[in-house]
Amino acid sequence: MSSILLVTSSPRGGESLSSKIATEFVDKLVAQHPGSDVVHRDLGLEPIPHLDTVSTSAIRKPAEARSAEEAVAAAYSDKLVAELMAADTVVIATGLINFNIYSTLKSWIDNVARAGMTFRYTAEGPQGLATGKKVYVVLAAAGIYSEGPAAAMNHAVPYLKTVLAFLGMTDVEVVYVEGTAFGPEAADKAIAAARERTAQLALAA
Repeated sequence: MSSILLVTSSPRGGESLSSKIATEFVDKLVAQHPGSDVVHRDLGLEPIPHLDTVSTSAIRKPAEARSAEEAVAAAYSDKLVAELMAADTVVIATGLINFNIYSTLKSWIDNVARAGMTFRYTAEGPQGLATGKKVYVVLAAAGIYSEGPAAAMNHAVPYLKTVLAFLGMTDVEVVYVEGTAFGPEAADKAIAAARERTAQLALAA
């Protein structure tokens, strides 16, 4: 049995292609590995609060030094970390907005990037602790950002690969659902290509 963490971040609900393709992909993974445990963290439906003075203070203090309010904030972040650390497979879905990820997904990252829990500092530099995981990123975009003239404006994938590697997750596959603004035919083609790609990845998992 494997453990899958699905993190969707679009605020568009049922209209979100990134969430739709990622959810279908997880279904395909479960079909290949019956009995897999799936945890779905829907950041569009239940956004994670951005870090504030309470939460940033809480995660930097030992438990015994936290106020009651800080203890609640730390416990919330701890739960998100535990979900990540328990997963063998992580599926992250986001749209490309203003050339990067949704702020809801950034808040999730800010909560799970915890010194001493998902990474640590050593004499040789930072060391990721969230190792041994396969990560899939499903990125939806109105234009074409995987290649061509606009590829340099795709800051989402380089950022995600950088921060995931910092936490110890270096085995990352990216599935694009792109060019959806170029008309219904182009959108259908993009969706079909993404579904075919996820089917291949599920079979190989």
